Amino acid sequence: MTSRLAGHRRRTASTPAMTDRSWREPSEHQRQGMQSDVVLDMGWGRLVMGQTFSDLTGIVQALRAEETGERDICIYPRDPHVLVGLAPDELFIDPSYTYRLDLHRYRPRPELIRDVFVRTATSRTDMEAINGIYARNGMVLGEPDLMWANHRTRAFTYLVAEDQRTGKIIGTVTGVDHALAFDDPEAGTSLWCLAVHNQDAPPGTGEALVRVLAERYVGRGRAYLDLSVMHDNQGAIRLYRKLGFSRVSAVCVKRKNPINTPLFAARPPGLAELNPYALIIAEEALRRGIRVEVTDAEWGEMRLSVGGRTVVTRESLSEFTTAVAMSRCDDKRVTRRIMERAGVRVARGVRAGAGELDDALALVAEVGSVVVKPARGEQGRGITVGVQDEAALQRAVDLALQFCPDVLVEELVPGQDLRVLVIDRAVVAAAVRRPAEVIGDGRLPVSDLIRATSRRRERATGGESRIPMDATTEEVVADAGYAMDDVPPNGERIQVRRTANLHTGGTIEDVTAQLHPEVAAAAVRAAEALDIPVTGIDFLVPDVAGRDYVFIEANERPGLANHEPQPTVERFVDLLFPETRQRR
Repeated sequence: MTSRLAGHRRRTASTPAMTDRSWREPSEHQRQGMQSDVVLDMGWGRLVMGQTFSDLTGIVQALRAEETGERDICIYPRDPHVLVGLAPDELFIDPSYTYRLDLHRYRPRPELIRDVFVRTATSRTDMEAINGIYARNGMVLGEPDLMWANHRTRAFTYLVAEDQRTGKIIGTVTGVDHALAFDDPEAGTSLWCLAVHNQDAPPGTGEALVRVLAERYVGRGRAYLDLSVMHDNQGAIRLYRKLGFSRVSAVCVKRKNPINTPLFAARPPGLAELNPYALIIAEEALRRGIRVEVTDAEWGEMRLSVGGRTVVTRESLSEFTTAVAMSRCDDKRVTRRIMERAGVRVARGVRAGAGELDDALALVAEVGSVVVKPARGEQGRGITVGVQDEAALQRAVDLALQFCPDVLVEELVPGQDLRVLVIDRAVVAAAVRRPAEVIGDGRLPVSDLIRATSRRRERATGGESRIPMDATTEEVVADAGYAMDDVPPNGERIQVRRTANLHTGGTIEDVTAQLHPEVAAAAVRAAEALDIPVTGIDFLVPDVAGRDYVFIEANERPGLANHEPQPTVERFVDLLFPETRQRR
């Protein structure tokens, strides 16, 4: 192996590698010492190393062995057009580019990327965190046990990025050392599954992961680092070019399976205009072979069809939800009455109006702090939290009246904002929703931190979530002890909104595994009382894992895209078309 590596160091750019000349059959000399018919199981699918196969039919057979729910990839196939021609109904050439970094010419970055620490994965728990990042990015999940077994060999490298301000894992990348995996005479390596948390990752996280992986392989004396990137992923392509990657002619071949359908089949018109909450449903339907017709992209409305049966949906709202159930959720006063009859605990509350504050003032005097909200409304509009005196109460009521002529005033119950998603009378996901906050870096003022965080939230949600720069934000920042032009110290967390609504920049953290059975039962009981098949039940809880709760409201159109890695969209499509239910 040492002699082959040494020979590779003398290779010049004018001598193309066999993986860069896919139309030319490798010579016996090039194959010498290399294992044959190599297939590497990555946990989410297998890498079929095309240059190790002497017969293209062997590649076809390898790809036919793909497991349901996984995504196999053949990289470096010789004569890929001939390979696809052997099974045109089964295979296709992936619409991606292969980029290569010459590791002998790689130059490290002179300074570290701020707030990002990249390390080797050290436990199976890290593998589960990696899966969480995959889920947030709509990627195929891996099998943690297999990934951990791979990692314990030096042929595979799993890196994670930590946010040094919070300690959370916010990115990952996987590397494969071809020399160790199958005695590759080129001493090549490849990069797979680069992904970052689209909400929390500091700028430069992806670059840090790629650089650390490249530097690991430079230290081993490897020749190059290859990767595959979708042709339209301009952000990633810019990053790779910045780091010194250049395109090579190698291609990938995949199977025409349901997961890959968007890559080889025509997309329904209007799909690109859907918001993330409708798009995630459309993608799952297409994966199952369900016909998708976008009837109103701006509204998020689609017509889904299987055989002779059709269901119209608007995001997670479908024909299965009756108008009566919708009206029960729409008016919070009605919802409260239904919950009380069902034995679901609710916060103390009274009605208020333009000249009707007596009951509300009495409640403020008794409990100290209240929440004022329109009786009908959504997305947190018109809600004021933490009202404690008559002047503030009047302002809050006036604001709520702009959205609804009826106003509800409720006791402010301390606790965390918990959303429990119930589909078909079963809890599918639970998440804590937190108000928007920023993290100081010791350099930028609060206003710039808010704008930067808001831009990240907007990109992550397709424009659905942003932090308003308004009087409410300034007031909350002032309550935290800062002015908008103050520079908070590095790592300082500052809440900038009072409500945890996702449309005003709130964040969400999955807590499904921690949910107490009594709270789960209360959520199911609430859904049954409302007679609604899909709903997001909102509670305030002092402890996510505890049994205490207070019901806040029910949402008839919960955002399924907010609950990764739970299978929310899968269960929703199961409800609509049980005949397409898939086993994983």
